[in-house]
Amino acid sequence: MTTNILSNEKIVFECETGNYHTFCPISCVAWLYQKIEDSFFLVIGTKTCGYFLQNALGVMIFAEPRYAMAELEESDISAQLNDYKELKRICFQIKQDRNPSVIVWIGTCTTEIIKMDLEGMAPNIEKEIQIPIVVARANGLDYAFTQGEDTVLAALAQRCPTVPAKLNNSSIAQPSLVLFGSVPNTVATQLSNELKSQGITVNGWLPAQRYNELPVLNENTYVCGINPFLSRTATTLMRRKKCKLIGAPFPIGPDGTRYWIEKICSVLNRPEDSIFSEGRNINLNNLHERETKIWNNLEEYLKLIQGKSVFFMGDNLLEISLARFLIRCGMIVYEIGIPYLDKRFQACELTLLKQTCIQMKVPMPRIVEKPDNYNQIQRIRELKPDLVITGLSLANPLEARGITTKWSVEFTFSQIHGFTNARDILELVTRPIRRNTNLTSLGWNTLVLK
Repeated sequence: MTTNILSNEKIVFECETGNYHTFCPISCVAWLYQKIEDSFFLVIGTKTCGYFLQNALGVMIFAEPRYAMAELEESDISAQLNDYKELKRICFQIKQDRNPSVIVWIGTCTTEIIKMDLEGMAPNIEKEIQIPIVVARANGLDYAFTQGEDTVLAALAQRCPTVPAKLNNSSIAQPSLVLFGSVPNTVATQLSNELKSQGITVNGWLPAQRYNELPVLNENTYVCGINPFLSRTATTLMRRKKCKLIGAPFPIGPDGTRYWIEKICSVLNRPEDSIFSEGRNINLNNLHERETKIWNNLEEYLKLIQGKSVFFMGDNLLEISLARFLIRCGMIVYEIGIPYLDKRFQACELTLLKQTCIQMKVPMPRIVEKPDNYNQIQRIRELKPDLVITGLSLANPLEARGITTKWSVEFTFSQIHGFTNARDILELVTRPIRRNTNLTSLGWNTLVLK
């Protein structure tokens, strides 16, 4: 199924009335407590939140992870206990046992419903225990899966040091570049090195590995995101810290990575910003060569998925970037379901999506914000895609009806950024397809969609 599309065809956005059928946003604790090495995350919620963390993160008690639950009992919810005294007691215990550089309070659905004034209590307890307390409301009522990280980074951004730009006739404040988004250290190093090879120096990351290494943010700081779900953080950086946002596609897939690097270079490689160029002549031709080499190395995977169709039900807000990459790989995307879409923050990604559809001569996929799962299943029955990328709650029921699925949460916890990790994305996408092929070769009859 290939159809030529007009270059002036507009992207059609739809919005249904579905709820956030996503993984709980407090799961951001899973990767953030490992990224910020001297932190401690305190999730303030009910036993249900505790059960979720224990099962979702799979961390055994003897591993002594740097996060804990402050469980709300009936007496807390009915206001029979003093929230301030209880949280102060717990924080003093955390200081005595772990002595972290920062404590991050994670608000949940329950703290929203009973209107706990976390922001009001945190400064007073912070003064008493002499440890910074950062409050992030990562509740599932207002936020989708990965937006939990967005709330934490937005809160951390306000704690970043600010060095006022002192301009006079004899000196000019030098600009800096800060990247925001939590990725493993190996991926952060890869992306920093890619920019370094183009003469761009990365002055800091948000989040940093340690709390006292948070980057300096001010009006001379350029910032660029690496994940599409960090719109709140981007807004905070611009409005509160007066940073300059570099809008770019996200470094997911060889195509996205190249455009991401090129956009940063186009903004920063200017004669007056000599701190970035380091006196080197910038040549972007090697980027095209590098991208071509990566595509050639992915050929064995591309043969498996070219011409096949995929349907995104929506879960982690990575859907548009992944869809763009898979279209470039030769797949047909019927629908991109996404829990929340900030069109301004993802403007460059949406433009690249359209360009990719034109380049590959495939129809533009429909983009559905806050999709209704019942309606989506009806569309899946009609379209019969080769693969459905969906959340954990719907994967098994769909598989039982003969629909091949892939857990969207796996893309969140995998290394998918940069040139070298494009193979990992395709490894995840092709795994269920290869499984079905192997079962068919063994004479295993697959279920028929009912």
